[in-house]
Amino acid sequence: MKPKERKQFFKENHEKLTAPQMAEVLGVQPQTIRKYEQEFGACKAEHEREAEPKEILFAERKARKLTESDKANKKKIRVLADENDKLAKELEAIMFLKENIASYNIPLRQSKKDSSATAVALISDWHIEERVKPDHISFLNEYTVAIARIRAESVFVNVLKLLEKERTTVGISELVVYLLGDYISNDIHDELMENTELLPIDAIIEAQRLLVSGLDYLLKHSKCTLTVVCHSGNHARTTQKTRHATEAGHSLEYFMYSNLSEHYRKDKRIHFVIPRGYHAYTDINGFVIRSHHGHALKYGGGVGGIFIPTYKSIAQWNKGKPADLDVFGHFHQRKDGGNFLCNGSVIGYNEYALSIKADYELPAQTFFLVDHKRKLKTNVSPIFCD
Repeated sequence: MKPKERKQFFKENHEKLTAPQMAEVLGVQPQTIRKYEQEFGACKAEHEREAEPKEILFAERKARKLTESDKANKKKIRVLADENDKLAKELEAIMFLKENIASYNIPLRQSKKDSSATAVALISDWHIEERVKPDHISFLNEYTVAIARIRAESVFVNVLKLLEKERTTVGISELVVYLLGDYISNDIHDELMENTELLPIDAIIEAQRLLVSGLDYLLKHSKCTLTVVCHSGNHARTTQKTRHATEAGHSLEYFMYSNLSEHYRKDKRIHFVIPRGYHAYTDINGFVIRSHHGHALKYGGGVGGIFIPTYKSIAQWNKGKPADLDVFGHFHQRKDGGNFLCNGSVIGYNEYALSIKADYELPAQTFFLVDHKRKLKTNVSPIFCD
């Protein structure tokens, strides 16, 4: 308690307490009380009735509150002082930075293609003969065979644009094209029989024509060699249910890929890989890519989307034959999971996507690079279909 507060307390309570009681409450020496008596008047005489314990307790509590208030104020003052010191130091640093701006010269470095990479394009899920009526999906999309042709052409045009853009700073001599399947919808479901513009054979012929046109475009306008890795989807099958051991032998797409390989057999700039099994492995300068259509991944619409089931599947497959990256389609959504890339679609948003509450996405495919030095996938970009 400060002297001023002690005096005030004495002035208000000296007629209630004796001098010894007052000294005890204030925690001061008797001579201090005598000084206060000279200034404010004498304390209650000792021969008079002593104050009741209740009165003394009340006085002590009052004095304690003043003392506690004093301590709290001292703490606040210390906090404010510390804060003031901190602000002063920050202001000093700011003023120093403001007054001492320095730099060093960075010499101009001409762009040199001292790094190299392989370009990769994921192309899948066209479903060229399936109709998407705009009034069925809130006018978010429309799809016909005519629109499919325009979008398929745009895919290859935009692959070349991305390729040429990357080649301005990175040496790229090879393009790997993954044809991941589902270029047609087929008539495997009753609904598809009612909602397609072409019969299955006519549709696969049209898909083949579009793929040949696109590959010819890349061969003509780029200087890269092409490796084309081909996978059958689950829609182009000739059986009612998907088969495992004999899936390729019942796929119209597998037959189409064989035709493509035969068509380009004399062109040394293009090479086809057509696996009989579900997986294919591509070693790009030590970076291994495992490719597949994606229908072996079981996704039930749970929390986390396709990420959790995909991570689990990759972990199991890596026990047999490890890979650095998985690429697949099937789910019509562009997702980068770090160790996997899921491709988008050309058909885009449709009635099925609306019914399962899938994310709305623009029709797009996927482009990326494999950095030879770092052995990493880099520069992942959408290949838009317009």
